[in-house]
Amino acid sequence: MIRVGIVGGTGYTGVELLRILALHDEVEVAVVTSRSDDGMRVDALYPNLRGNIDVCFTRPDVDTLASCDVVFFATPNGIAMLMAEQLLARNVKVIDLSADFRIKDAVDWGKWYGMEHASPDLIADAVYGLPEINRSQIANANLIACPGCYPTAVQLGFLPLIEQGLIDSRHLIADVKSGVSGAGRKASVATLMSETGESFKAYASSGHRHLPEIVQGLSMAAGKQVGLTFVPHLVPMIRGIHATLYAPLETDVTAQLQALYEQRYANELFVDVLPAGVHPDTRNVRGSNNCQIAVVVPQGGDTVVVLSVIDNLVKGAAGQAVQNMNLMFAFNEKQGLQTMALYP
Repeated sequence: MIRVGIVGGTGYTGVELLRILALHDEVEVAVVTSRSDDGMRVDALYPNLRGNIDVCFTRPDVDTLASCDVVFFATPNGIAMLMAEQLLARNVKVIDLSADFRIKDAVDWGKWYGMEHASPDLIADAVYGLPEINRSQIANANLIACPGCYPTAVQLGFLPLIEQGLIDSRHLIADVKSGVSGAGRKASVATLMSETGESFKAYASSGHRHLPEIVQGLSMAAGKQVGLTFVPHLVPMIRGIHATLYAPLETDVTAQLQALYEQRYANELFVDVLPAGVHPDTRNVRGSNNCQIAVVVPQGGDTVVVLSVIDNLVKGAAGQAVQNMNLMFAFNEKQGLQTMALYP
């Protein structure tokens, strides 16, 4: 049994962490922080947790958090990097769900996130928490940088093709749709139901913060710099990401693509390669830690299309974070994550 702390327990990612950890047999949720809700019972703010989480919110304090074996940061960008070093010095493992340690170049990180990095020396020590590529490193890590939701769906979709050198990696396209929960729980006119309902729009088309993270990951897999056009969209649903990925094929391998994907992910517990001809649907992964993938070459042409769907709050955030924790503490990788998708 390990003691777990969560910094930032009032957002969608924080409550999703609580929902998952409440089902985990090896975990005691010991500390949940919130400055604004200090002293309030967690299940008073989130009644769905009644009978499962029996703690009160406290203010974030290193001495209190140091009583934990691992601390999750479900916080806005720029918070984890202020506390991680102190916790690591006290032998507490850190799993950061924000972007603070994802990008290896601190100067580049500052350009995209609009602030100077407070702990640049820790960036090199952070392990990128995508288990499908870094499982062994995660198992030995003390600091995990959990991937973003868009980067998870896009990288899992492209990886088999990139790794085998089957596509022209200079001309990748990721056309990705997300539900509004990806914007967080803060009040915002742009995410009001009256603004998002019955509507559909692209945003940050000139450059989204997740772009350098995706390019970094795919370039490492390719062994060379990749070129990616990434355009995210907001669709009128709460949860889910659907990535439609395009790439020019370097050679005619259409007949082998289905087998390639099935073999690449054969031993991955949370990646489900669908049968040929079946399309993934975001509702089929809602509430689960699964990524469903389909691969097709339309009209037998020279462009491969990959369809990749995840729940942005689970495999795209909290579920993947718990998957990382399971690897770090040598638990069953599926512990706490056995929940099947919700239907309808």
